[in-house]
Amino acid sequence: MVLSQMEAGKALTAAAAKGNTDEVQRILEECRVHPDTVNEFGRTALQVMMMGNSKIASLLLEKGADPNLQDRHGIAPIHDAARTGFLDTLQVLVEHGASVNLPDHNGALPIHIAIREGHRDVVKFLAPRSDLKHANTSGQTAVDAARASCVPDMMDSLFAHVHSS
Repeated sequence: MVLSQMEAGKALTAAAAKGNTDEVQRILEECRVHPDTVNEFGRTALQVMMMGNSKIASLLLEKGADPNLQDRHGIAPIHDAARTGFLDTLQVLVEHGASVNLPDHNGALPIHIAIREGHRDVVKFLAPRSDLKHANTSGQTAVDAARASCVPDMMDSLFAHVHSS
């Protein structure tokens, strides 16, 4: 089955967004579609995948997907995983080279986003790997964001890391 580039991107991203691992694998292998092929909106399967499905993330990354591709807003899959709180997917992304210090267009690192969304386990994972001195475009560091969130567990996680480094 021969697909045009646009049809291939559309089919692959649709399967990833639905969390259909078998279909993603079939398209990658049988149709020989590169995992970074974009859909009609200029987004890759890794960018639109069901974030809670770390199997799809692993499959795409093992087939050569770039974990640091950003969309027009500077959002990379690691930002989405931090926003949605899927630690297992975030870990897979990091294992395959996703940068935890990649800012979006607002200067936010994944840790800023995880703090804002209240995902303590994600914050705990990101804290020792992140540049906690990095400020977003509003001038807020991760520590500033945690302090503003008034969530004691987050401050404890961050301060434990800051004092140990």
